[in-house]
Amino acid sequence: MLKELENIKIAVVGLGYVGLPLAVEFAKKFPVVGYDIDQRRIDELQKGKDQTLEVEDQELNEVLSESCLVPKGFFPTSESSFLDDCDVYIVTVPTPTDRHNRPVLTPMLKASENVAKFLKAGNVVIYESTVYPGVTEEECVPVLEKESGLKFNEDFFVGYSPERINPGDREHTVAKILKVTSGSNEEVAEYVDQLYKTIITAGTHKAPSIKVAEAAKVIENSQRDINIAFVNELSKIFTLLGIDTQEVLEAAGTKWNFLNFRPGLVGGHCIGVDPFYLAQKAQEVGYHPEIILAGRRLNDSMGKHVATEVIKLMMRKDLKVIDSKVLILGFTFKEDCPDVRNTKVIDIFNELRSFDIDVDIFDPWANPSEVKHEYDIEILADEQVLDLKCYSAIILAVSHKIFANYEIEKSNKLVVYDVKGFLNKSKVDARL
Repeated sequence: MLKELENIKIAVVGLGYVGLPLAVEFAKKFPVVGYDIDQRRIDELQKGKDQTLEVEDQELNEVLSESCLVPKGFFPTSESSFLDDCDVYIVTVPTPTDRHNRPVLTPMLKASENVAKFLKAGNVVIYESTVYPGVTEEECVPVLEKESGLKFNEDFFVGYSPERINPGDREHTVAKILKVTSGSNEEVAEYVDQLYKTIITAGTHKAPSIKVAEAAKVIENSQRDINIAFVNELSKIFTLLGIDTQEVLEAAGTKWNFLNFRPGLVGGHCIGVDPFYLAQKAQEVGYHPEIILAGRRLNDSMGKHVATEVIKLMMRKDLKVIDSKVLILGFTFKEDCPDVRNTKVIDIFNELRSFDIDVDIFDPWANPSEVKHEYDIEILADEQVLDLKCYSAIILAVSHKIFANYEIEKSNKLVVYDVKGFLNKSKVDARL
């Protein structure tokens, strides 16, 4: 028996870029327990701070609670015992790939084990993590049944509502993006849909099944990946032809139905990862996905391509390559966002280092300690130490707004390469 929505208590498992904004929105109307295994993350949230910058401090503090026994509010904790009396569990943990680009479901399965310890009759578990079709019912549900001793679709139920968070986007926040919902039977699907409708002002779309909802999510980013791969390939072709790619795209964009994609590095936790989930499932059923994997290969080659182009430009200006100094501006996977997960700027760095080039990286949005932990490299932590005159090349890798204030201009002794088409064309040697 499903509990009336107005009387439920929600648990959000995983308080990262996806979980925290969702928990804060629900906490405006429901009591919400936010659970995360990272004690440092819990400590900062309890102080009303969010280092991901996805939730404003004021908004967080307005819903923050020191108790889980309140009519509404957000209670962050790393103690799993507080999950005990919840009615709806929403799992928002990461779904990465390993170094061989194979899906890693461990975070989802571990979260399922944890939730299962507290499952009771009538509970609903909703997954938001991006997966290939079938993961919720074929991988997670058996874990929930085994650990809880309860029967799926008789004692407990599941739903799937894929996250659509866009890190760093202050306009398209969680409540303003239409949400796809689904459930393990018709009654649960309606229940999940009505639950999200309480916070999603943009509305919802109720998918006919969990697998359809899972598939819809994974193709969203696969489609973007393929389209970006196409313009990245165009960029390589037009560079050889001596044509400016940005100018070609602007001209083509005057046609009403031309898709406005731009070349660039494709990183982050979604577009650069999700296609591998779909490819994995396709291969399991005997189909080799050619376009999807070709797009991935091409996009993954762009960091090395940028580094190679910069070295060519240096040689044309008769600048020393080995032991030269190069500055990369920007390290996060996208502009005006602190997220460094799966950033492809690291590929530019590694390729330049293979030529014994001394590479500095500066990014005012990136946390130096996080970069050190994730990539084992040091980045400049202080803008004051930047001396643009000491470099043979500067690569604008991420278009943070602050970089528009920098006086960067090509010269006989300086190569300027603009990955994002952000700087004035007259001041750069080349752009992607």
